Amino acid sequence: MAQIALTSSATPVSFKGGAKRGAKLSSNTSRLRVSRIGTNIWLSNKSGGSGSGSGSKGFGLVGSDRIYRGNRGVVKVSDGQAAPLSDSYFWAAANKANSEPSDRDPSTKMKGTSRFFTIGLVAAWYSSNIGVLLLNKYLLSNYGFKYPIFLTMCHMTACSLLSYVAIAWMKMVPMQTIRSRVQFFKIAALSLVFCVSVVFGNISLRFLPVSFNQAIGATTPFFTAVFAYIMTLKREAWLTYVTLIPVVTGVIIASGGEPSFHLFGFIICVAATAARALKSVLQGILLSSEGEKLNSMNLLLYMAPIAVVFLLPATLIMEENVVGITLALARDDHKIIWYLLFNSSLAYFVNLTNFLVTKHTSALTLQVLGNAKGAVAVVVSILIFRNPVSVTGMLGYSLTVMGVILYSEAKKRSK
Repeated sequence: MAQIALTSSATPVSFKGGAKRGAKLSSNTSRLRVSRIGTNIWLSNKSGGSGSGSGSKGFGLVGSDRIYRGNRGVVKVSDGQAAPLSDSYFWAAANKANSEPSDRDPSTKMKGTSRFFTIGLVAAWYSSNIGVLLLNKYLLSNYGFKYPIFLTMCHMTACSLLSYVAIAWMKMVPMQTIRSRVQFFKIAALSLVFCVSVVFGNISLRFLPVSFNQAIGATTPFFTAVFAYIMTLKREAWLTYVTLIPVVTGVIIASGGEPSFHLFGFIICVAATAARALKSVLQGILLSSEGEKLNSMNLLLYMAPIAVVFLLPATLIMEENVVGITLALARDDHKIIWYLLFNSSLAYFVNLTNFLVTKHTSALTLQVLGNAKGAVAVVVSILIFRNPVSVTGMLGYSLTVMGVILYSEAKKRSK
């Protein structure tokens, strides 16, 4: 707690919590007006000198609409007025937790609702991310549906349709338009790189367990730093580059200790991770001007249909008769249709929940949640698929995750 000495001029007071704007406080010798500017409460002497009479008066405010008087109770502000205060000094509690806000206070209920809403969003984000990853693995490896390009095209088709519904019909975000042919070609370039990253990631799941796939995927910051330096000559602080050493070292250790290591799958997964980082850097370069920036929902709205255009000829050429084979599978097992529909819808909800979580949490919270998500996916996949793991592999993955956390912290401090 801190005593606030009244002076003849307005006095700034740091606080946690809030106060009634414009509430008037009365003492034996003066009247005060309370206002809030930023994170300060200003106490202004309205009687022209508080030092007269019995000397300076100390006043304190805390939380909501209550004024604490030491440990002897509160004086409640009502209709902009406070009860007369006769003590020589009052003390402000520096913590809102010490107050007991009324159950009828709508702001308290709103905060509680908002907290549960954010928790629900994070749970949906985790569920959709991990769900689509595990279902991709099941379809491409366990179920025997060996058509990753066609599967990715199904994802992009669902993203195209559901993005349009969310933006044009449901008005979840304002629709942003493409303003020039140059902007269109920039988005097309991003879409091509995006296709490569998703297709390669799905191909790698045919050959690698999810746990090892996630370990390699955690090296994205390394490739992002490399591409940023090559393409923009942007140099990070030396400490940032040092934190990338455990990121790469961890994957090397995990590779050596991976019982299910597959060289082709490893190369494809590294390529997918590099493509993901390249898209991130390219997006910062190509859509850097204010007139060309798109939020992630609108960017997906335009990228997904372009991706379908890229993927359709690729799947017809490289995965011959994939539509006929899928229909034949459906005649024998109707579940494949439901798997593809659910998986494709889930792929869209990954993007939707990522956008919403980004909107409703801080950047730091998003980083922490993102780092934890990979670890949760590894644990869940091992429990479901029972793939063998080694102590060396888990130590390597842990080292990589630790490096990613240190990298995030170093980036934050360098800004």
